[in-house]
Amino acid sequence: GTSNAGARAAGSHTGALVGTFVAYKTAFDKAGVIMVESVEELFNYSLAFAEQSLPRGEGMVIITNAGGPGIIATDFSEKLGVKLTSLGADVRNRLIKGLPAASSVGNPIDVLGDARADRYRFVLEEVLRDQSVNTVLVLLTPQAMTESLATAESIVNISRKLAGKPILAVFMGGEMVDEAAEHLKKNGIPCYGFPEKAIKTISAMYKYARFMKEPDRFPVQFRDVYPEKVQSIFSDVKKENRVVLLAHEASEVTEAYGIRSTRNLLASSAEEAVEYADEIGYPVVMKVSSPDILHKTDIGGIILNINGPEEVRSSFHNIMSSVNRLIPNARIYGVTLYKMIPQGREIIIGMSQDVQFGPLVMFGLGGIYVNFLKDVSFRLAPLSEHEAQLMMEETRAYVLLKGIRGEPPSDTESLKNMLLRVGQLVWDFPDIVEMDINPVIVYGVGEGCIALDVKITLSKE
Repeated sequence: GTSNAGARAAGSHTGALVGTFVAYKTAFDKAGVIMVESVEELFNYSLAFAEQSLPRGEGMVIITNAGGPGIIATDFSEKLGVKLTSLGADVRNRLIKGLPAASSVGNPIDVLGDARADRYRFVLEEVLRDQSVNTVLVLLTPQAMTESLATAESIVNISRKLAGKPILAVFMGGEMVDEAAEHLKKNGIPCYGFPEKAIKTISAMYKYARFMKEPDRFPVQFRDVYPEKVQSIFSDVKKENRVVLLAHEASEVTEAYGIRSTRNLLASSAEEAVEYADEIGYPVVMKVSSPDILHKTDIGGIILNINGPEEVRSSFHNIMSSVNRLIPNARIYGVTLYKMIPQGREIIIGMSQDVQFGPLVMFGLGGIYVNFLKDVSFRLAPLSEHEAQLMMEETRAYVLLKGIRGEPPSDTESLKNMLLRVGQLVWDFPDIVEMDINPVIVYGVGEGCIALDVKITLSKE
């Protein structure tokens, strides 16, 4: 949906979590396009990108003559993920010797309110020689002894002499620093009125620099897939004038692309359910099978941990009764039986077809809370291995998967493999408009992962 209301109206978990903004942002990220929030921001970024080189790596130093702006810049840097570097011992020692005792030689470096141009020049030259420094932000507020224009001239001269590392400035003070700020801009030094604008610009420069250093984005193509089988299933579904696959059909589709899923059997009667439960082995899970019901938990369409024939019979009747009462017009094909599987971490992998950009793959924390926590990331299919890895790392769920408080780590390599295979499946079949695997149960390292509940919706054409 293009609005919150539209997203809420979407049928699948994935559809409820994606909107037009997400699709555009994902497409831009894939292409290395930097998004801006205003025309002013567009010009701020453009000036810096045009006049300054990209950072060679992480690590920024802030030089300031006032503590308040330095703290604001530090806090905003942390918020945007711009890392401040620790200066080397040699540089720190030279700064300690060359600055007044009351100065701070941490990061930010506080040159004090009485700093003239020569003090700024001394500090700037020293920090630019530090190998850990890749960006410098110079803050200035006009005070009694401040030499705004002379300081600006020093910054320009040093930038020409020690080129290669981006230098940005924040001169606060309005008309009192206008001449100095204009001198900086005319000589290729981006200058802003407030720290936040400069930090956002630096953050954008870091983002683009990281993009340029990323490995080749060649999509992974698996050979052990069977698209003919998938096409046959889709054809049969459409012959029945359906667009939503039944559980056993969805499992067959995922299995055809090497995506491990739970075995399931569709029973049309209570006695057939007992027969299938005996075949699968207890305990079992029973779920209503209907193309009209995507979220079964809310209407009593799922019963877990069933341990015998009598429980199977009663569960079959209870499910059918509840569904018929709450959704009387739903088409019901019976009840699907699954083998209960051991617990593990619950993840969601999904896809929503975007009108402009095609299949948008989702990864995140799964289970019943997915729509509430919204701990998800997106990429456009097809996926490279690097993109799949980043998708996982961008979520809080990844911290859980790596193991916390002594818990063993989960099999993230197997999970990444499943994510890549989903990306290939939805790319190969553009008539899949939505897909949810929720949950994917992830076990310990070397134990793999398994798709527990798969939903696939096709286009009507």
